[in-house]
Amino acid sequence: MTLQERLADIVGGAHVLTAPEDTKPYFTDWRKQYSAAAECVVRPAATAEVAQVVALCTREGVAVVPQGGNTGLVGGSVPTGMQREIVLALGRMNRIRALDALNDTVTAEAGCVLAAVQSAAAAAGRLFPLSLAAEGSCQIGGNLSTNAGGVNVLRYGNAREQVLGLEVVLPDGRVWDGLRGLRKDNTGYDLKQLFVGAEGTLGVITAAVLRLYPKPTASTTAWKRSSGSSGTMPMPYSCSASSRSATGS
Repeated sequence: MTLQERLADIVGGAHVLTAPEDTKPYFTDWRKQYSAAAECVVRPAATAEVAQVVALCTREGVAVVPQGGNTGLVGGSVPTGMQREIVLALGRMNRIRALDALNDTVTAEAGCVLAAVQSAAAAAGRLFPLSLAAEGSCQIGGNLSTNAGGVNVLRYGNAREQVLGLEVVLPDGRVWDGLRGLRKDNTGYDLKQLFVGAEGTLGVITAAVLRLYPKPTASTTAWKRSSGSSGTMPMPYSCSASSRSATGS
């Protein structure tokens, strides 16, 4: 059996893409600055499928390029074309597994679009503060793998600060289950932080427990004049407040 046939046995034939018209969006970055071909695009729907795909590729010596929304600007989510590779596209893994309003957490799969996680939090009267220009198409797995910042980073921190637990498929296909929602967890190494910002080099993030915050109940924008080389220029500042805390950005 070919590699593509064995992958199809895992995820289904419809989710192993090989036709150029199907693979082109996965092989080219958002700016169309980087483009290279891989053997195929594999679209798993569950962590168990990711684990089987990664284990198979490891045995066969095939590199795995994890890909979320493919919104990055530096070519990290597309193949290099320099070796045997597949693109592992996680967009089908897009479930919100749980939302705990009492604990202020949401458990989301890696393929969840950032805006969908924000909407789920808002529906529960909570805020998921990670916000960036590509939030309508970027995915949580990519946000965490690149330790995304966004427009609220000064108040809430990078993506790293929003993570309480992770589920990760390791390079040999084993699954590390660290999906815990504890605020205080001093049991040994903080292993989840090894995978945040690692861009898939240590494992493939498949799900995460994310921190939520009280939803702001008011928002105000103020203008401040700042002197520059060409005179004065108005600078906007915004401030939002919730029932528990006041926040500014």
